[in-house]
Amino acid sequence: MLRNTLHLIALGGRTDPVRRSLLPCTARLLPVEKREQPQQIQTGLMQARGYAKGKDKKKEKGGKGKAGKVEINEQQLREIINLDSLNTQMERSVQQMKEDFIKHLSLRSTSGAIDTLRIKVDGDEHELQELAQISRKNPKTIIVNMIAFPQTIPDVLRAIEKSGMNLNPQQDGTTLFIPIPKVTKEHRENLSKNAKALFVKYRDAIRNVQNDHIRKLKKQPDVGKDDAFAAQTQVTAIGDKFIAEADKLLASKQKELLGDN
Repeated sequence: MLRNTLHLIALGGRTDPVRRSLLPCTARLLPVEKREQPQQIQTGLMQARGYAKGKDKKKEKGGKGKAGKVEINEQQLREIINLDSLNTQMERSVQQMKEDFIKHLSLRSTSGAIDTLRIKVDGDEHELQELAQISRKNPKTIIVNMIAFPQTIPDVLRAIEKSGMNLNPQQDGTTLFIPIPKVTKEHRENLSKNAKALFVKYRDAIRNVQNDHIRKLKKQPDVGKDDAFAAQTQVTAIGDKFIAEADKLLASKQKELLGDN
């Protein structure tokens, strides 16, 4: 009897206490996915923005292509910068470039282009028509009468030489005779180079306006870092838009000057 009792005890007579001691271990051995996970508490502090870095945009497209288009939030920008001033200054640069293309980059120099040629005299700028009487002797020659301001003749000659219009004036007293050159391939290429130089000049002017506004917004202490970055991205996008417009004008002008079909 005693032997049977001991045998029963060894085989399970103390089953319940043993099982109770093993329960914690069993819980610890459960698969990870079946364990109770702590809840994640989400807050409303993170706000979505419509602006992403270029590399993030490339990832969205599989790492290829250009950065996505930046949307302009005019209401947000007006609270931080003078948006009207930004647009006006950049637009003025594009318009001035367009006017310079018309005045100074014609395949056949006209008296109109000569009329508005800027002459620097004693630190001040004047149009040539303010200093001289301009007329045409014949379709191939322009006459510039400098009798009213003969002392400015050296300044006028210097301005004509630097105008990029491929003009070679001949002086006779107070009168300048300007032969209109033939349209050669070299003349076309020179005009095309002058067009590119004008584009670079006004492109840099647009970038200067852009950078000036960015510097000002960075100095505003009440503008948060995220808002400043978003505004800077949009200001740069506006500058890119005007430069792209100027670049199209350049391409069209060079095509006209070089005679490309």
